Amino acid sequence: MGSSDFSWKLADHPTLPKGKTVAVVVLDGWGEANPDKYNCIHTAKTPTMDSLKTGAPDRWRLVRAHGTAVGLPSEDDMGNSEVGHNALGAGRIYAQGAKLVDLALASGKIYDGEGFKYIQQNFDKGTLHLIGLLSDGGVHSRLDQLQLLLKGASEHGAKRIRVHILTDGRDVLDGSSVGFVETLENDLAKLRKNGIDAKIASGGGRMYVTMDRYENDWNVIKRGWDAQVLGEAPHKFHNAIEAVKKLREDPKANDQYLLPFVIIDESGRAVGPIVDGDAVVTFNFRADRMVMLAKALEYEDFDKFDRVRYPKIRYAGMLQYDGELKLPSHYLVSPPEIERTSGEYLVHNGIRTFACSETVKFGHVTFFWNGNRSGYFDPSMEEYVEIPSDVGITFNVQPKMKAVEIGEKARDAILSRKYDQVRVNIPNGDMVGHTGDVEATVVACEAADQAVKIILDAVDQVGGIYLVTADHGNAEDMVKRNKSGQPLLKDGKVQILTSHTLQPVPIAIGGPGLAPSVRFRNDVPDGGLANVAATFINLHGFEAPTGYETTLIEVVDN
Repeated sequence: MGSSDFSWKLADHPTLPKGKTVAVVVLDGWGEANPDKYNCIHTAKTPTMDSLKTGAPDRWRLVRAHGTAVGLPSEDDMGNSEVGHNALGAGRIYAQGAKLVDLALASGKIYDGEGFKYIQQNFDKGTLHLIGLLSDGGVHSRLDQLQLLLKGASEHGAKRIRVHILTDGRDVLDGSSVGFVETLENDLAKLRKNGIDAKIASGGGRMYVTMDRYENDWNVIKRGWDAQVLGEAPHKFHNAIEAVKKLREDPKANDQYLLPFVIIDESGRAVGPIVDGDAVVTFNFRADRMVMLAKALEYEDFDKFDRVRYPKIRYAGMLQYDGELKLPSHYLVSPPEIERTSGEYLVHNGIRTFACSETVKFGHVTFFWNGNRSGYFDPSMEEYVEIPSDVGITFNVQPKMKAVEIGEKARDAILSRKYDQVRVNIPNGDMVGHTGDVEATVVACEAADQAVKIILDAVDQVGGIYLVTADHGNAEDMVKRNKSGQPLLKDGKVQILTSHTLQPVPIAIGGPGLAPSVRFRNDVPDGGLANVAATFINLHGFEAPTGYETTLIEVVDN
């Protein structure tokens, strides 16, 4: 982006001085929830973070980090690190996830993109396979998006289509699978009338087939692979309505755990295994439960289970599911085009920047922070330092991760006085929280708190300012709960929660360089992560650009 695209000059803030070092600290997966034994942040000894909360009440508050506050379609959508850091760095709310897919389908832009053109090359001689969750729950996928994709793909050259369905029962009512399958079968029958060979090829329940996450159980992916790719499953039927109804007759059966099945023709052969020359699309827009299948479809070097056959296909995700791994490498809907980010503005206004994290979150304080953009805006003004993460172990084995090292790198950068902004991500609460190990997550939170102390001590030494916040919740609630908030039990044991949460996250400001008259405003009650950029731009002594979400701070006349 060149200077012709917008004015680089930030206006000076009328009452805030320039020239103070500002440390911006993002604690990953650090939300705010009621204290109990499954709130690892509460259980952990975190004197530094505790002191920020209790020390100056008008300099600590909560902000929203999920749903519409970070560009996701509904308040039931958990935030994640990618959208969280997009919002933190961009200072505005960009459409993400399902919203992006809706826009791309409505405008037809999806069919002009590189991802669709890539899979389209196999339409002539191969089959288009669509794999995903069949429901209107709107958390991982939506039926209406699948319907539009079926229509659009057939209008853009797909002659043979196979749908591999995953029944829901988790984001929608158990038993609703039958109605969804009937709706889809009607749509496919209409396509067949128009000369398109379109059928359901396989299926299974989401929690038993395909949709595992965080590498919890690769057998779930293998069951899906066997049905979708190899055309093999313990149950075979001539049509999907019969399959779902019959499998649900077992008194223990439910949609989430429906056994895998394949659809066979009159001669007993599977109607739609994935073979060389085919095109595959995973149509879920939410990432967490598609990453494992994406690895199996995309990685030539793969050892999680015996794939038996690894077909030469063209594969695209509905979206890119992992921005760090660049997985999948092809996708139908691009991430939001984010421009005029805070990092770009500050560098062009003379703010020398240092950014650091360990490998698992390094891209979040650089790539995602800068609007999904690689590299430096100005190499003479910026330094990015990546500390290698532990490899070959799960993060609960070494829950302290590289927190102290990150804190020390930030400390050294602050004390060098070479930088005006020093920003870091401390990953422990999120990465260890995802393992479901409550004791290890407590250790992780304590290590994160130590890292914050190292940074704030350095801020004190240089007379600087700090802003400490988080990107989404995780470690503050490690148990699945019923509607009244009580832990859910299964076989007498509590069900551990390994996912992100819908909780708000803290933001705290302070440091000797912050004028006593600065405090959080009371008139932005619904402030979210996108409000943070204008806030730290103010702390640097500038007014945020036009169009940014409003700042969270004000200067009061003492």
